[in-house]
Amino acid sequence: MSRFSDLDGLGFPELSPGSVWLVGAGPGAPGLLTLLGYHALSQADAIVYDALVSPDLLALGNPQAERIHAGKRGGKPSPRQADISETLIALARAGRRVLRLKGGDPFMFGRGGEEAGALFRAGIAFRIVPGISSGLGGLAYAGIPITHRDANHSVLFLTGHDETGEVASLDWEAINRAAPVLVMFMSVKHLGTITSRLMAAGRAGDESVAIVSNAATPQQSVIETTLAEAGALQDIATPAIVVVGPVVAFRQTLDWYAPEMRSNRLG
Repeated sequence: MSRFSDLDGLGFPELSPGSVWLVGAGPGAPGLLTLLGYHALSQADAIVYDALVSPDLLALGNPQAERIHAGKRGGKPSPRQADISETLIALARAGRRVLRLKGGDPFMFGRGGEEAGALFRAGIAFRIVPGISSGLGGLAYAGIPITHRDANHSVLFLTGHDETGEVASLDWEAINRAAPVLVMFMSVKHLGTITSRLMAAGRAGDESVAIVSNAATPQQSVIETTLAEAGALQDIATPAIVVVGPVVAFRQTLDWYAPEMRSNRLG
């Protein structure tokens, strides 16, 4: 029996008029939203949301809240980051209860730090509500543990491009030495370049790679390949998380998110 009604008396912190909560929506499934995030959805009267936030999750929000799309997608028309921050500031100064709803976690390659910094400089009260990053929860839905004591004791998170949209200038040899498992965000566009640089820096071409698209949603798909072959793949569905390393092999036994389970839209 559900006991969600018991949450009403727990005394959640108030989303006050004139303040902004930056909330991580999780990797895809609405059921992976945190309790604080769920509370913010019910309290907000202005919801500024990312492109990757699902309609099912938005539907859980205050029905009277204004919903403002502020999605940024690579290669597609997107609002400027400065404009998004100014929207948050303007809404808060108008006395609104503002929820900035961001896919995954606000601070994991999500520009949450930039938005929080803009709020600080504007004198706007804010709260950060972490979310489940797609680099964690999304891979878990694909049956891939990012750490396993039989495979790795470290993991490295990377973004596939810098602020210019090009492949970041990184020390690829140091990256290879740093961790046996790499988790790469926003890397599909430059996957050929990235895999070539990793191999040129000494990483084996036969190393396992998994590409998890639309993670933790009914549309989730997974491609298993190798580092040498990944760069030649075409028409990879996005958004996607790419993981390199021995943990990919655990999908053979841990791939639990079967097709018959996907009819539940909460996850």
